[in-house]
Amino acid sequence: MLLSALLFIPLLGGLLVAFFPKERTREIKSFALIVSLIPLALVLAVWRQLDFSLPGIQLLERAEWIPSLGITYQLGVDGISFPLIAVAAVVLPLAILASFNIEHRVKEFFVWMLVLQTGIYGVFLALDYFLFFIFFEVSLVPMYFIIGIWGGERREYAAMKFFIYTLVGSAIMLVGILALYFGSGLEPRTFDVLVLAEQANLSPTLQWWVFLAFFAGFAVKVPIFPFHTWLPDAHVEAPTGGSMILAGVLLKMGTYGFFRFMLPTFPDAAKAFSPVLATLGIIGIVYGALAAMAQKDVKKMVAYSSVSHMGYVVLGLAAMTPMALNGAMFVNVSHGLISPLFFFMVGNVIYERTGTRMMDQMGGVFSSAPLVGAVTAFTAFANLGLPGLAGFPGEFFTFAGAFPVFTAFVIIGALGLAVTAGYHLWMMQRVLMGQPVALAVQKDLVGREVLVAAPLMALVLLLGVLPGIALNLFNEPLAVLAARLGGM
Repeated sequence: MLLSALLFIPLLGGLLVAFFPKERTREIKSFALIVSLIPLALVLAVWRQLDFSLPGIQLLERAEWIPSLGITYQLGVDGISFPLIAVAAVVLPLAILASFNIEHRVKEFFVWMLVLQTGIYGVFLALDYFLFFIFFEVSLVPMYFIIGIWGGERREYAAMKFFIYTLVGSAIMLVGILALYFGSGLEPRTFDVLVLAEQANLSPTLQWWVFLAFFAGFAVKVPIFPFHTWLPDAHVEAPTGGSMILAGVLLKMGTYGFFRFMLPTFPDAAKAFSPVLATLGIIGIVYGALAAMAQKDVKKMVAYSSVSHMGYVVLGLAAMTPMALNGAMFVNVSHGLISPLFFFMVGNVIYERTGTRMMDQMGGVFSSAPLVGAVTAFTAFANLGLPGLAGFPGEFFTFAGAFPVFTAFVIIGALGLAVTAGYHLWMMQRVLMGQPVALAVQKDLVGREVLVAAPLMALVLLLGVLPGIALNLFNEPLAVLAARLGGM
């Protein structure tokens, strides 16, 4: 029942918040924060019970739901899902704490934030396709309202674009799920993820079409170039807490879909599609970096950097070697910690103090607010992949693992590294260096902001120095996955 508690406690907390008087904003915020911390405690309990030397699913919870259709309530966790659950358990309460500055329709905001948590945990825990799809869609609705109600000036446009892109991708994926269900050749039919991965007998043609249907759903969520155009608008217009969750957790739902569903269930189609996937990954790395360098809006720069970093994950997935898969998963984890910190600093700290996101209107942050400057610089160095911080190991292992398979692509991707360093250093020069300007940050970090930034900084430093802490979680299941794929 541990996983069920992890799943439904945020939903129960959201329902309780709905009954709070709307005027009790302080109590609403505090209660939402406390509820969001309970899953973190449960994740620590799950960690103690898992044996990461075993590659299979553990702590399985299963109950018949609609037996006539082969639908079960089935939850489980392994070394692939647990790191992402752990990242979510860290980022989600910090995003709520970062949102304490919300003053408009406070009750509704924190209800949606808690409901969103249930959708996120459900995606990473569900082992039945029907159950998974429910949670995949549940995570869509709260984010739509979070962007559309509490976002910036173009919030309605950004929310609608986010909703349409992800909904269309999900609808195509649903067709793929149904095709897998009816075409698996299994009797009785089932939506069981593990059974279908091991026993489904799809014809080569059907496997290809189902693979492409799943690709449509997950590629939009990652997002993979050219399905990325919703992301900059959503990031720029979302409130800071929403941006933290979007970058740190929701994008990982797409890459998780490749690890959990697409590669194990459709190995032949995945291997045939790998050159295309690698091409899209490299385009994402280079294009995302170049687009980030062209931005004057610092928040949009960080948004495009996410497109670039997800390209590393796609490249590692395409290479399918044990090292490349480990690197891709490590980038998932490191980006899940670094990007929320970056969005917090530019969206909640710098923007709140200056009233602008335009880099040419900022300057001298190191002089006027040393702590703000130091944390922003730390985050930028982590995001550009400085050795010793969490951004480096995943990129290194991805390139090292992909080099024997896609040598030319890795060489091209290395150019993306240079551009990535360039736009981060350029941003720091314009925002942090020089003399303070009229819109300079005048107030340094305060207590609540330190509480948000410090845990993320500590984890980024820890995983940069000791990457084995994360690699030991997912090395075994990824070795099994690579063996299933033939290691390319």
